Amino acid sequence: MKRLMTATAMVLASATLAAAEGELQLYNWGNYTSQEMLDKFEKETGIKVTVTDYDSNDVALAKVEAGGSGFDLVVPSANYVPIWVEKGLIVPLDDSKLPNKGNIAPEWKDVPWDPGRAYTIPWQWGSTGIAVNTKVYGGDINTSAVFLDVPPELVGKINVVPEMNDIVSLATMYVGGKPCSEDPEVMKKARDVLLAAKPNWISMDYGATERLSNGDWAASVNWNGSTMRVRLATNGDVKYGYPKEGYPLFMDSVALLKDAQHVEEAYKFLDFIMQPENAALISNFARYANGISGSEKFMDPEMTAAPEVMIPEEFKAAGTFLPTCTGKALDYITAIWTELQK
Repeated sequence: MKRLMTATAMVLASATLAAAEGELQLYNWGNYTSQEMLDKFEKETGIKVTVTDYDSNDVALAKVEAGGSGFDLVVPSANYVPIWVEKGLIVPLDDSKLPNKGNIAPEWKDVPWDPGRAYTIPWQWGSTGIAVNTKVYGGDINTSAVFLDVPPELVGKINVVPEMNDIVSLATMYVGGKPCSEDPEVMKKARDVLLAAKPNWISMDYGATERLSNGDWAASVNWNGSTMRVRLATNGDVKYGYPKEGYPLFMDSVALLKDAQHVEEAYKFLDFIMQPENAALISNFARYANGISGSEKFMDPEMTAAPEVMIPEEFKAAGTFLPTCTGKALDYITAIWTELQK
């Protein structure tokens, strides 16, 4: 009888240990994941999610490509998804394990960077523009001249986020070109305007949400959701500009890594964040729109009218989703970025 009880206790202990070992490794952009959402997921599933941050698409790609990252899920931007697919770093999703996939909004179900959503599901989407403390600078903020022809009030007070394609594309559009241009004259102009502007920047850093909020910086090339958070923290002093010369749109999506160690946990997480109320938790934290139908009714009321989230009609035409640059275009962009980092 004692032996039977011991065996039973061992089975129960093993079951408890297995539950405790349920975990998931998420590799995501910094300050971009709702802790409230993670806590809810853990409470419902028993799976503990560990989030590791990165500050650019290139950093994330290089880290995973080097091998042995230990991550299960990653959140690349739209123009990088084809690169992850081509390199074999992410795998097609098994839709039979994703009953909530039908919640993806119609406009995001079949996208150029991932036809039929074979590899990814939406996380959040938005734009890259200019965040400016209007107490410091009262001029036009709807132009890339704010960081490329820096006004005197912002010299030494403006940051540029370290996202290669966003920054080079903003400069390319500013000089009259299009993203992924292979025109050497256009790209030389983009290079020259960036190098001329750099001495007037204070930094090239990811932490705009915190450092604009506390007044360390007066302006930054920044993403819209981050800027909304800053506006709320500064009582409206920081506003978001949409460069009239052209600005990038993006969608970040979640993908399953080929060498993921916690595949079943990953599928549970992917399905969980496609529930409208859970997608809303992600948006309410980071302040970006998501791609899940029905999530709007669970969002904070200010999200539905925020000028950083709902693009004003007059600026819609200037926004464009960046293509995946290849060939000469990628060579030009990489060379410009390398020189800019010196």
